[in-house]
Amino acid sequence: MKGIIDVSGKPVVARRAVARGRLRLKASTLAAVKAGRIKKGDVIEVSRVAAVQAVKHTPTLLPLCHPLPIESVRVDFRVTATHLEAEVAVAATAKTGVEMEALAGVAAALLCAWDMTKYLEKDASGQYPATAIEGIEVVEKVKGKPPR
Repeated sequence: MKGIIDVSGKPVVARRAVARGRLRLKASTLAAVKAGRIKKGDVIEVSRVAAVQAVKHTPTLLPLCHPLPIESVRVDFRVTATHLEAEVAVAATAKTGVEMEALAGVAAALLCAWDMTKYLEKDASGQYPATAIEGIEVVEKVKGKPPR
């Protein structure tokens, strides 16, 4: 194994990344999420906490990621006719970017939502034919100037 990339010579700059993804759910499950009728509680708020935790713990999840001084995390959700969409924006002033943190946040948010709604998604044989996490991607990456 080669190890963590040496960033010691890089300048500390403002960095921001936004990632997005979606969880495909049945219309009836999405209606239950919107109405607050999920047995485990508020899917949006619990998934928001899961996203923030994942951002903060990304180096634990991804062993070659640098630990970063996370300065802000914004987690937004949108319920459509077919999906629960999550968007996570992360900012830090550091020597390396925050894309992995934003991606980890989205993945955790969607996994949490799946966990909370899975009882409504299972078919008669216990499978999930309509459920899928889709399109997790970085939609924005910004590298700013060094702080003064």
